[in-house]
Amino acid sequence: MTDGATPTSPPVHGSGIFPRRRRWPAALEARADIGGGILFFALCLFSWIGPLLYPHDPLAIHAHHILAAPDARFPLGTDALGRNVAARLMRGGQATLAISLWASAIGLLAGLLYGLTAGLGPAWLDHLLMRLLDALLAIPTLILMIFFAAIVPLNEVSLALLLGLVAWPPIARLVRNEAFAARERDYVRAARQFGAGRLYIARVHILRAMLPLVIVNATFLMADMILGLSGLSFLGLGIQPPHASWGGLLNSGAGLAVIGSWWLIVFPGLAIFLAILAMNMLGQGLLARLNGEERG
Repeated sequence: MTDGATPTSPPVHGSGIFPRRRRWPAALEARADIGGGILFFALCLFSWIGPLLYPHDPLAIHAHHILAAPDARFPLGTDALGRNVAARLMRGGQATLAISLWASAIGLLAGLLYGLTAGLGPAWLDHLLMRLLDALLAIPTLILMIFFAAIVPLNEVSLALLLGLVAWPPIARLVRNEAFAARERDYVRAARQFGAGRLYIARVHILRAMLPLVIVNATFLMADMILGLSGLSFLGLGIQPPHASWGGLLNSGAGLAVIGSWWLIVFPGLAIFLAILAMNMLGQGLLARLNGEERG
């Protein structure tokens, strides 16, 4: 990609941790944001309100109910140690969603700062920062994430920082391109003529103009963070036992599913799928509304 001005139509970044297309039928896009928001809210209720309504210790061992299938007492069954899968799924949801949210915020903030610095700075600084960004984007994100996860002590704070700091380059490129194009618009030139500084222009004019696009991409970034954290936990590099996470639950149940304990992989896998689906629906719906407003 060149350093020149790019079209300002709102493209959605599609090169996150796990690149994928996000093109949905128009009929689904119309109300996708409502459905995605409801689904994500339901997952949050399950994770945070669920333990209040179903107060069971996720670490308690029921020795006489090891690998028990779902029944009235254990709605989602038990694991190889006799722990309640429903309680662990709720606790795992708290960790997975909270870390993903903080990681998205860190990645978004870092990308905004870097992109605005490059897009509104002098030409030499823009060129230097963009070449550095190109080098970072050339490194496979998943490999980089696994490398740092293997050498950094793992806890909720370090995982949020790790995910956020490997996710910001695509956001930075998007913000830089938008800022580079916006700084040549008439109202920005007028503000500059009246003596407005770069910080004022970035805060009052540029950020306000690109805020809808940033919000849309933040939802897709959240989906990437959920998938990235779940992937790390599945590989044993995420949240460590005995603490639960959706990816960790999927990992612990993968070897037991072959002997008939299907609930150990179905329910964590379904939770991950629904969370990613919810954020992609929300982002796709918001993007459709944004495109509709621009055409109108």
